[in-house]
Amino acid sequence: MLDQAQRILKDVFGYDAFRGNQGAIIERVGSGGDALVLMPTGGGKSLCYQVPALLREGLAVVVSPLIALMDDQVATLDELGVSAVALNSTLSADEHRDIAERIRRNEIKMLYLAPERLVQPRMLAFLQRLDVALFAIDEAHCVSQWGHDFRPEYMQLGQLAELFPGVPRIALTATADMRTREEIVQRLHLENAERFLSSFDRPNIFYRIVPKEQPRKQLLGFLAERRGDAGIVYCMSRKKVDDFAAFLSEQGFPALPYHAGLPNELRAYHQKRFLNEEGLIMVATIAFGMGIDKPNVRFVAHLDLPKSLEAYYQETGRAGRDGLPADAWMAYGLQDVIFLKQMLNNSEGDERHKRVEQHKLDAMLALCEETRCRRQALLAYFDEELPNPCGHCDNCVDGVQTWDATEPARQALSAIYRSGQRYGVGHLVDILLGRDNEKVRGLGHQHLSVFGMGKTLAEAEWRSLFRQLVARGLVDVDLDGFGGLRLSDSCRPLLRGEVSLELRRDLSSKAPKPAASAASQLVRGEERETWEALRTLRRKLAEEHGVPPYVIFPDATLLEMLRSQPASLSDMAMISGVGARKLERYGQAFLEVLQGVATVAKSPSDLRHELITLARAGMTPAQIARQLACSEKNVYAMLAEAIGLQQLSLEQALDLPEDLLGEIQEAFLDGEGELPAVSAVAEQFAGRVSEQVLYCVRAALQVEFEL
Repeated sequence: MLDQAQRILKDVFGYDAFRGNQGAIIERVGSGGDALVLMPTGGGKSLCYQVPALLREGLAVVVSPLIALMDDQVATLDELGVSAVALNSTLSADEHRDIAERIRRNEIKMLYLAPERLVQPRMLAFLQRLDVALFAIDEAHCVSQWGHDFRPEYMQLGQLAELFPGVPRIALTATADMRTREEIVQRLHLENAERFLSSFDRPNIFYRIVPKEQPRKQLLGFLAERRGDAGIVYCMSRKKVDDFAAFLSEQGFPALPYHAGLPNELRAYHQKRFLNEEGLIMVATIAFGMGIDKPNVRFVAHLDLPKSLEAYYQETGRAGRDGLPADAWMAYGLQDVIFLKQMLNNSEGDERHKRVEQHKLDAMLALCEETRCRRQALLAYFDEELPNPCGHCDNCVDGVQTWDATEPARQALSAIYRSGQRYGVGHLVDILLGRDNEKVRGLGHQHLSVFGMGKTLAEAEWRSLFRQLVARGLVDVDLDGFGGLRLSDSCRPLLRGEVSLELRRDLSSKAPKPAASAASQLVRGEERETWEALRTLRRKLAEEHGVPPYVIFPDATLLEMLRSQPASLSDMAMISGVGARKLERYGQAFLEVLQGVATVAKSPSDLRHELITLARAGMTPAQIARQLACSEKNVYAMLAEAIGLQQLSLEQALDLPEDLLGEIQEAFLDGEGELPAVSAVAEQFAGRVSEQVLYCVRAALQVEFEL
């Protein structure tokens, strides 16, 4: 069976060998056994049921929670020549009937369904009349009531065991702690399933966590070397999502917002754009994520603290699914901790549930304040041991400085106690630094014994110390009040002088240098032209076929083409990800690109299209020139042309002060009749505005004249 499976792997999917547990899982399910598969995102879970589906007789039924995820898989399989369909609410009654008829005629190999549709009595009765090859239950952690992705309909999938006793079932998830694994087994009746637990490690992801000081400036520092990369920026609130999406667009980074408060159509449109276009940044709440199968997401940034390590692992796991270098970056501060604790305190649920959630938050905080290898700490949480430090996280690369904070910590605890255990960090720092301001004086806190006692430390150091005291549970947040700090029982030994305290020293980020991008090492300078030509061809083919670019070929396959330089179709067939169908469809076109870059250099229409997209995203002409690798003069000429064709507004093309714009418009409108040539008014603005800018303003006025 394994020989046959390997032939399918090469001929259909274009891969030479199975990775990790894939071979054993496929053998188990292919021969009729049940399986529980725990495999990290990007580990190749879908092959674990797609290959057995092609090995076995009959229809394979895949349960998937999201329409976007189903559509993506169906499009991918269609490109590979596998007959697959998704039955969901977007189809008409006629389309449903047509698919049902094709299934009866054995023309469909794989059927994708949402759990809600599968458990309907009519659907179950329909399937019982067919020869079913297997059931694959994707995102199986949705069965867990402890998880934030809980879907009640998943609970009903246990009945498949009784209704289809001879049909193998495979449940798959990328994130499940021991409790969730047991829940999956129990609720889906998978007691006889063989368990395949792959490593949780994602070695291609570089982890970095920084204290939050100036989040906008810090995020721009992180993104500085990631221009043109696709990424996700997670924020806690909808308002913050909207604000940061607008801010990034203003700064020349094409960014889209995504949260539950947006209309469904707009959310779906933004998700489609993110999947189909290159280099977009999605700024989102956790409403965005499950079902995002885009393999070349090069970074995930968190501007707020996730509430658990499970959530952090799942969200960061959306980066680098293609196995190429990717970054997970997070800025977190004390305010995040206070907000999450308040949210937990106000949430519904019994005390036991709240204790579990508090434990998860504590584990998340511990990772942030970790002084050892981050990857070792993260994997240890999932009961996996990494024997040596990874060498691929901030703590390993930068090293961590610690300091003896015993005495300053006692002063901080004393300031909390003596001021009445009801004030936030800002006021406590003012007391310790001896600031004689209105609030301190109004409360009489200038008379406290700790007033001015902490002048040996800077404000940032005190804020870091308070944050770490909360993270270690030595200080509690008053959740009933306004987030003031109070002492916890566990601080007593420190106050009594029975223990000392070592804390992590935050590295100063007054002038942050851009963090080196793991992803920026993908393509070397001399390869850039060929790389861009390959991506241009891929984008063109994707538009023609109506699929995301990565469905044509993922970045990893393009990179292998670039490095191995195949000279013939037989060479091309050896590249990972090039199966028989794709070789036949696209092989020759990509060979031609590799053999002569000039034959597919960007056409003027391609350049114009890209320029309009970048201008609408808020990039300046100088930034567009760098992005398109052409002169600013050319950019202005194309901008003027696009304005004249009403493809861009003047405001989208240029950011001119209102009074200056008014002055230029008046100069053009001064005479009677037709607008004067640019040369006629250029002298008036010599040294203030370039002629190229004047061409753009004139083009906008010309449009108004013609209207």
